Amino acid sequence: MASIRRTLSPYNDRSHQNGGNTSPFSLNSPSHKHNTTTRFASPLSTFSVGHLAPRKGHRTWRRLVYVCMLFFLLGFLLGLAPFGEVEDVRSRDFSFEVNRPPTLDVKEDIVVDKVELAAVEEREVVVKERFDYDVARKQLIVVTPTYNRALQAFYLNRLGQVLRLVPPPVLWIVVEMNEASTETADILRGMGIMYRHLVCTKNLTDIKDRGVHQRNRALEHIEYHKLDGIVYFADDDNVYSLELFETMREISRFGTWPVAMLAQSKNKATLEGPVCNGSQVIGWHTNEKSKRLRRFHVDMSGFAFNSTILWDPKRWNKRSSALIRQLDTIKEGFQETTFIEQVVEDESQMEATPFGCSKIMNWHLHLEARELGYPKGWLLQTNLDAVLPIE
Repeated sequence: MASIRRTLSPYNDRSHQNGGNTSPFSLNSPSHKHNTTTRFASPLSTFSVGHLAPRKGHRTWRRLVYVCMLFFLLGFLLGLAPFGEVEDVRSRDFSFEVNRPPTLDVKEDIVVDKVELAAVEEREVVVKERFDYDVARKQLIVVTPTYNRALQAFYLNRLGQVLRLVPPPVLWIVVEMNEASTETADILRGMGIMYRHLVCTKNLTDIKDRGVHQRNRALEHIEYHKLDGIVYFADDDNVYSLELFETMREISRFGTWPVAMLAQSKNKATLEGPVCNGSQVIGWHTNEKSKRLRRFHVDMSGFAFNSTILWDPKRWNKRSSALIRQLDTIKEGFQETTFIEQVVEDESQMEATPFGCSKIMNWHLHLEARELGYPKGWLLQTNLDAVLPIE
């Protein structure tokens, strides 16, 4: 009996599994006939070739990717490793100069760098000091009485521009008589500084010196609101330096300094104020015989004082609690000394500024004409505005 070799077919006959008589291994079975003719095209061989080949290729590509990544990482690390001398980038000059000499003097470069850095540092300090609001500074309370006249706008604008340059805090108290004019209010609003526009309501027929009552109105305002700072009476027609306002912040109680007086009737300036020995007041400058009877020879713009003297006298051990005001009933030219006598007792309570009174920081000018004439056809409608000629 001849034997037949064949491959095992994965085919499962349902009838055989269900208990049929036909066997898949018999010669009469359909599967046997099919497998003898197509021995090498069995479903098993087709299944093996179709699934094992892609799996082997997938592993090969994965291995190639890992190898490429390994070589890339190795090349990256080798690129970072130093081979030879490393040049310091900070020592190189990246300027865009044309035809630059190959060699430079090192000492000259160092000197130029130091000068440039010093200039920049100084400029930064000035800007920071001017605009740094965190620096603790004493407030300056500048009191300015003003009245209607042809050059009022010029004087107020000039003084306002000076106060704008003073580092804050600065409070400008401007006092007018009877009513607040819209022209003055417009100037104050346009200055960009902190201000208060006050009005002194007094009967003009009973007033000898309007400036006395205007300053008293400002003193009442400071006392009522308990404003803390250094009070300074600054008339709008005087000339002031920035150094004056800077030195005021060094005043503790009462400070004074010499003032240059200039008038039309005199061909030279005269001094009025203290004679100093360092920061101590030891005498007074005076040139007018009519004023030699004054206790203190000081101009109204030649002193400043602490505002707490007005509303906190116990702090300064003052015996009298009377109001500190300027007096209108006394002779002209004695308002300054009578007011100062209410603030301090003698020269020992004064502070001379600057040190040694060696500088003139403001000028009291008496150059304005009483009657200012206008060209024919010009009209002065208000206190601050002049109108062009009417055609």
